[in-house]
Amino acid sequence: MKSVGITRKLDNLGRLVIPKELRKTMKIDVGTPIEIFVEDDLIILHKYSPNRACLVTGDILPDNIEYQGGIILSPKGAELLVEQIKSQRKSDLFHS
Repeated sequence: MKSVGITRKLDNLGRLVIPKELRKTMKIDVGTPIEIFVEDDLIILHKYSPNRACLVTGDILPDNIEYQGGIILSPKGAELLVEQIKSQRKSDLFHS
């Protein structure tokens, strides 16, 4: 994450204004939905894209992949799913 050297204060209603230059650069127009994420002590704003969230983790990442049937997985989500499938197969073989 890179710093753009801009700081803003919240107003008395808790609102924060994203500078016009930054909105223009990021193609954020009036009415653009913005998602808010919290990670440790960071607040992350992200343009909302409902169709790109990982089905397993909920992560919205540029390296998410859409698989057959429209299933979208992040690398971590795919890894977790593969581990679960392997574990289930071992369990099924053990109980057969």
